[in-house]
Amino acid sequence: MPTSGTTLSRRGLIQAGTGLTVAGAALGARPVLAGGKDAEPRRKPLVIAHRGCSALRPEHTLASCAKAIEQGADFIEPDLVSTRDGALIARHENNIAETTDVAARPEFADRRATKVIDGETITGWFTEDFTLAEIKTLRAVERLGAMRPESSSYNGQFQLLTLEEIADFVAAESAARGRIIGLIPEIKHSTYFKKIGLPPEQPFLDRVAASHYLSSAPVIVQSFEVANLKWLRPRIAAYPKLQLLQLTVPLDVRPPDVAATGGTLTYAQMHKPEGLADVKAYADWISPALQGVIPYGDASGKSGPLGRPSSLVRDAHTAGLLVSTWTVRPENAFLPTDFRGAGNEAARQDKACVELIRRYIAAGVDSFFTDDPGLGRIAVDSST
Repeated sequence: MPTSGTTLSRRGLIQAGTGLTVAGAALGARPVLAGGKDAEPRRKPLVIAHRGCSALRPEHTLASCAKAIEQGADFIEPDLVSTRDGALIARHENNIAETTDVAARPEFADRRATKVIDGETITGWFTEDFTLAEIKTLRAVERLGAMRPESSSYNGQFQLLTLEEIADFVAAESAARGRIIGLIPEIKHSTYFKKIGLPPEQPFLDRVAASHYLSSAPVIVQSFEVANLKWLRPRIAAYPKLQLLQLTVPLDVRPPDVAATGGTLTYAQMHKPEGLADVKAYADWISPALQGVIPYGDASGKSGPLGRPSSLVRDAHTAGLLVSTWTVRPENAFLPTDFRGAGNEAARQDKACVELIRRYIAAGVDSFFTDDPGLGRIAVDSST
C-alpha cells in the first residue's frame, strides 16, 4: 500500500482487487452523450465493459469485446500503451508478461528487462521494446489464470489489437445491432512514455481524426494522470462527443505526473469539494475506486463489509462532474466480505454481484466499470 504522498502504484491497486488496493447518439433507452456536453440527461447509469467482458474472455481481445457487446455493454474500455514504432495497442500495462505468451517465445527471450515505471521497479517484457509487427506475432492469455478458467480456456487464440482495430470492430457491431456503443480508452503511463520519446496523446488525437467512429461516436478519455488531461482539454474542441475522465483512488497518494514534477496534489485532495472544482476545470468525469463511493475494508488492503456511501458522489455532482467507479468483479476475492458466498476466492457470486452494483447505483453513480457487463446490465435494468 502506498504511503502518504507517495506515487500511486496503479498495477498493485488494480491487480489486488480487495480492500483499498483493488485496483448516445441514443444508447437504446439510455440516452448518453448524444450531443456532447448538452446531451439529454441520463436516465440510467452506463455499463462500462472493463477491457471487454474480461471475466469470461481474455481481456482486450475481439472475443472479450464481442461478448461484452452481446451482453449489452454501453461502452468498451481499452487501455492504451505504445509500441516502439508508436502504435497504440490495447494492453492492461506496457509489461505484457502476464497478458501474452511472450515468456514462452524464445525469439524474444533477450527482450526481458527491468524498468522503473511510475516509481515502481518491474521486470518483464515491455511493449515499447517491440514493433507492432512483432506484437502481432504474440497471443493473448488470461491475466488471472486459475481464477478464471473459462477465460483461460481461450489462451493463445487471439491476437493483440490496436486502437484502430477495436474502433473498427465496435463500429461494425454498432451498425449490425442498431445501437451506438461508446469507447472509453485509458491512456496509460503518459509521463513514462513521454520520457522515453513516445508521448501517447498526440498519436491518440491523430487516430481520432483519422477514424469516422472515434470522431463521431461517444468517446471518454481516462487517465490517472492530470497533465495529459489538461493538455487534451483545449484540443478536443472539434469533437463534441469526446469527454475526459479523471481516475482516482481514495488515498493520500500523488498521481504519477505530479510526483515526477515534485508536486503535492493527492487523489484524496481531489475528492474534497475544492479539489472537485479544480477537476471540473479540465474534466467531465471523476472516477474513484469503488471504496471512494462506498467504503469497505481498510487502508491496509484488508477487505470488510460494505459501509455507507461517502459524500463524494453528491459533492462531485454539485461541482458539475459526472461520476463513474471501478471495478466490479463477480468472484469472492473481489467482493466485500458480506457479499461473498460459498466456495474459494475464485467462486463467482453472480446474484451478490448484481446486488452490489445496485448499491452503487443507489449511491448515485453515473456509470461503473465491470469485468462482467452481463451482470451490470441486469443490475441497471432491474433498478428503479
